[in-house]
Amino acid sequence: MENYYELIISINPDIEEIVSDLFFTNFKCEGVILAEESYKDLKMTSTTKGNLKVFLKEYPKNLKEILYTERELLKSRGFKDDELGSWNIELDEKENQDWSQKWKEKWDITHVTDKISVVPSWLSYTPKENEIIIILDPGCAFGTGTHQTTQLCMKALEKYMPKGASVADIGTGSGILAICALKLGASSVYGCDNDPSVIDVCIENAKKNGIKYLIPQENSDNKNAPVENFICFELNTADKLIKKYDFICANILHNVLAEIMGDLKNIMKPDSKMVLSGILDEKKDIVINAVKKENLHILDILQQDQWVAIIVKN
Repeated sequence: MENYYELIISINPDIEEIVSDLFFTNFKCEGVILAEESYKDLKMTSTTKGNLKVFLKEYPKNLKEILYTERELLKSRGFKDDELGSWNIELDEKENQDWSQKWKEKWDITHVTDKISVVPSWLSYTPKENEIIIILDPGCAFGTGTHQTTQLCMKALEKYMPKGASVADIGTGSGILAICALKLGASSVYGCDNDPSVIDVCIENAKKNGIKYLIPQENSDNKNAPVENFICFELNTADKLIKKYDFICANILHNVLAEIMGDLKNIMKPDSKMVLSGILDEKKDIVINAVKKENLHILDILQQDQWVAIIVKN
């Protein structure tokens, strides 16, 4: 077996999913472990919180340059240095001992609500009566079900999305919210993202969940339109959409949400609702001000740890 490289990067734990996705997108990454905790007598004795452990298949010669570019991009989107962490790294070559499977030991089933659970694809799980399970590989793309922002959106879908609704998932990432919406009773879902690398991931996740999907070539005569019992995944952005929807999910970043609020409003039907997430509590006023500027009405604000989701109606 070839050796592998174990990288440890110091980050703010709040952005662990963003940084995880960065490694899967830019490097030959085979897995990521978030915080590891040790306990004795039911008390935590140590934790690696704030350090992300990444398993790399090859030595990344341009590692520092790529990390610097990605960190500067996040800063241009409104993140401050203390919100990102130092991004100091340690990189060691390790002897290969089936490491590509070992990282999976740290992942378990995520029970989002009494009705919704996210299950890693390699685990067996028998759902309770009326429980919805979403099968997903953690780390496959942004939106794995473990992060608070994704869970807040799923909670909002369960509480506020009408049965039979047409749904748009803007910035679909892994496709988890689109899949969740269809399993919760949406009649059709449209999921788009501006990152071309995630569309194939969305399709694979739809297959794992037994969800019927369309891609633009198959749906070219009905662009962005709801298709009964299907998800349509497409490389696209909200400003280019012409159809309107009953419910919209936008789990992005607070400053991006503020910038595209008008575009999001334009794809809402007169009586539709929308969940906005990816928002740190301390940044929520930026999004709230954009909501008010577009004359949208706040129905609810959900919170999980330091993250919030804002539910609005037209």
